[in-house]
Amino acid sequence: MRRSDWQKSSYSAATNECVEVRTTDGLVEVRESDEGHLVIRTAPAAFAALLRGVKAGEFDHHV
Repeated sequence: MRRSDWQKSSYSAATNECVEVRTTDGLVEVRESDEGHLVIRTAPAAFAALLRGVKAGEFDHHV
């Protein structure tokens, strides 16, 4: 199984309140740093679509 290291945004600084991302076996895994045992796995295309939606403000009404 091929895995990259968990990566978090540089905006998170030294806090543990962030989202971490890595790739493994052709999938993207996402977790919250303070809940490391809960991992969401998705296809790279689906993750890219999510990121595009976030950047475009599609989910801003949920905040």
